[in-house]
Amino acid sequence: MQIIENREFRAEIDEHGAQLTHLYNKKADFDYIWNGQEWGKHAPVLFPAIGRSNKDQYVLNGKTYSMPQHGFVADEDFTVRTHEPNILTLVLKANDRTKELYPFDFELAITFTLLSTGLSLSFEVTNKSAETMPFSLGSHPAFNVPINGVGKFDNYRVRFTSTDDDLSVYEIVKTPAPYRTGKQEPLLNSSGNLLELNYETFKPGLRIITNSGIKSVKLYSPLTSHQIQLDIDQFKNVCLWTKEDEDCSFLCIEPFNGLPDVLGEPVDWMQKEGNLFLDANSSQVYQYEMHLS
Repeated sequence: MQIIENREFRAEIDEHGAQLTHLYNKKADFDYIWNGQEWGKHAPVLFPAIGRSNKDQYVLNGKTYSMPQHGFVADEDFTVRTHEPNILTLVLKANDRTKELYPFDFELAITFTLLSTGLSLSFEVTNKSAETMPFSLGSHPAFNVPINGVGKFDNYRVRFTSTDDDLSVYEIVKTPAPYRTGKQEPLLNSSGNLLELNYETFKPGLRIITNSGIKSVKLYSPLTSHQIQLDIDQFKNVCLWTKEDEDCSFLCIEPFNGLPDVLGEPVDWMQKEGNLFLDANSSQVYQYEMHLS
């Protein structure tokens, strides 16, 4: 476990999966990140897939490969590249295990930087292969709701700063794993860019808000001054999720570059909707920031 901190915050990051496990407000003495029993994760990294692939497979250059849900990096051990008091960079390089699932010589470097206003997360993807590399990338932090134990889940709101006033989500079908149908539907319990939290909203499953020019997502309640805002303008989609089969006190706010499969057959990743593509011997950085109070 690696620890970084400054005057305002303290973060704990597990090298296994490069997962943020705790993020403490030191002055108010509470943790923003979920650590409950009902869901055993905290903030997994999603790469090189998001969601469940049809038959847990995909196609590349005519060959079929296996791909677990959300990719494989959550099950890999990262190494420490740099560790300063408030900055940590963890790195995963392709290995024999990853190449069985994903035949690319990649490198994923994740930098966690504590600021006076919160936490910045930077994801640098490098393609060291001689061909174009398709991939998806996402972050899956689960935040305690209520924040600092103030109020209840349905006392909280999510406000989107977006260029589109009408938010919609991808329709989800369960088989029992969740897949997209390819259709879109209105986001329940929302008015304009404001969503009032209610467990019923999540009974159909995860809520992936479609590409609507979303710049930021704020979680807050009129009952407390504490709030969480994610600035996500480098990510094309955002997913909201809490467990649909029981009422849990957390909400995942997940910036996505990529999408789960539409239900059907394994998809050719060079054609897959939402995928990113990185040229041979090149790198790209994707960053978002958590503003915390």
